[in-house]
Amino acid sequence: MKIQTLSEEHRAKAYALLRNAFPESEYEATLVQLLHARDKPLHEWVCLHTGKAIAYIAFANAYQGRKVCGLHLAMIAVSPEFQKQGVGAELLRFALRQAAIKEQALFVLGAPAFFQKFGFEPCSSPLCPYTRNNTNFMSLRNLDDTNFTVGYEPEFKAATKQTRQKEEIRPAKGGVKKRH
Repeated sequence: MKIQTLSEEHRAKAYALLRNAFPESEYEATLVQLLHARDKPLHEWVCLHTGKAIAYIAFANAYQGRKVCGLHLAMIAVSPEFQKQGVGAELLRFALRQAAIKEQALFVLGAPAFFQKFGFEPCSSPLCPYTRNNTNFMSLRNLDDTNFTVGYEPEFKAATKQTRQKEEIRPAKGGVKKRH
């Protein structure tokens, strides 16, 4: 198992991993593809095993207005056959030690039971626009107690919109198109 910075040559493997890790959703792969296509700054790593991407992690800028105020843990994924074996934890520990990450305020919207093991704590500020009452929104090294709504790259909303459009035209069982 080898962890390395995601290169362009491994992007297709990362997209395939995201589709495999989240089989009921196109959002994750769509988001990462949009961030890449629009050259958004990302800090991202992939875990390779026998030439296959088995885990992926990415951090994107977090904003207070137009100013970068830290990073969002935008994505962490582990291939289903490698889940519950510590691969995701190892990848996250690796990422948290990297120079580009270890001094930044970090934000994540995710499972508290998992992320609290790495020092993330529930936070009341900033506010996360994707959850009510900051439920499951956590931070690490967030020293700013200013009240504001944290900003995300516009691709987070664009991926939601594109995913919904795909779902609206996807044939349901029996060949009938789904309507929302």
